[in-house]
Amino acid sequence: MTMADCEGTGMYSDHQKEHVSTKYPFADAYRVIKLEILIEGKDVKNIVELIRQSARTGYSGDGMIIISPVENVYKVRTDEEGFRSI
Repeated sequence: MTMADCEGTGMYSDHQKEHVSTKYPFADAYRVIKLEILIEGKDVKNIVELIRQSARTGYSGDGMIIISPVENVYKVRTDEEGFRSI
């Protein structure tokens, strides 16, 4: 798992006031946390559900979960290959 502090913009809508990013996409950025998690396919649904339950606030900007396939894993230090090398 990798966790990084980031800044992001988007078409967020604030019900109290209009957000700057709707007019000027790069004028105002939100502080966000980006998680990158590499897991086996059989664990995906459980991990996604755990994240959804833990991260949801009910407000705009709660984030997204994007699932991408990983073709292979190569460990540089040991020259191991495959998912088990991690």
